Amino acid sequence: MATKVICTELSLPWFTVQALAFIPSVEEGHAVKKEWAFFTHGYTSHKGDCLNWATRLVEVGVPCVIFDHPGHYLGSFYEANSLEEFKAHSHEIFGEAFVRMNLLMEQTLGVGQYPPCTSVILGGHSLGAFNCIRATELPVFKDFQRVAVAIGSGVGQNQANHLFESAFYEKTLSIRRQLVSPALDSKEVFAWLRKDKMEITVSNQRIHIITGEDDVVVGPTGVETFKQVLEANGNIVSVERPKKLPHHEPGHASPHIYSFLKNHFGWK
Repeated sequence: MATKVICTELSLPWFTVQALAFIPSVEEGHAVKKEWAFFTHGYTSHKGDCLNWATRLVEVGVPCVIFDHPGHYLGSFYEANSLEEFKAHSHEIFGEAFVRMNLLMEQTLGVGQYPPCTSVILGGHSLGAFNCIRATELPVFKDFQRVAVAIGSGVGQNQANHLFESAFYEKTLSIRRQLVSPALDSKEVFAWLRKDKMEITVSNQRIHIITGEDDVVVGPTGVETFKQVLEANGNIVSVERPKKLPHHEPGHASPHIYSFLKNHFGWK
């Protein structure tokens, strides 16, 4: 299936990010699916981490958008000026991506040339995984079936430090901290994530977690701990633990994402 890739920007009052939209072709009788996907990356990284996910799904007719987090320089040089604004609003970019995709689909394929969206797939890696779960409750998605696909996600029990704060990354930490806006300092970001994952209020959503057994950031107990927190709020949570899916290689999650979604939506 031929695919059109469109470069675009997504803006909220607090920040702007860059994004890529992947639009399936309607030529030769190929069917565009009613499920649309939106993906983002983890801390200090960029939307390229999600490229394999989008290319795998668009092959079978799923319109996709991958986008950068605010203040992440590997994606763009736009700043995130406030950690409080990032914490409060960064997940809302999923909603802006959905609005933009509606416009791009009409402009590219034409009104009435594809089935209306009925379900949204919200996915992310690490920091992006937390944000995609939060995004399930955005008002823009209230009339759609929602599923969050969280890659490399969990909360380590008694985990005092994130991997980036450990001796393992000691030599590169000074560089990594300069890959994001000064407002997004690693110590503050990781402290926020540890606290808010344990206190998350998202409820009654469908969440699938894919975290490798060799993911040293999440650790051996982090997935189950997070699953229990989410289930306590009435969420339906499933977990997949591939033997080989290290935290720094989220692109390898592509076949696991596709397999889960194929079963979940009953794709042929």
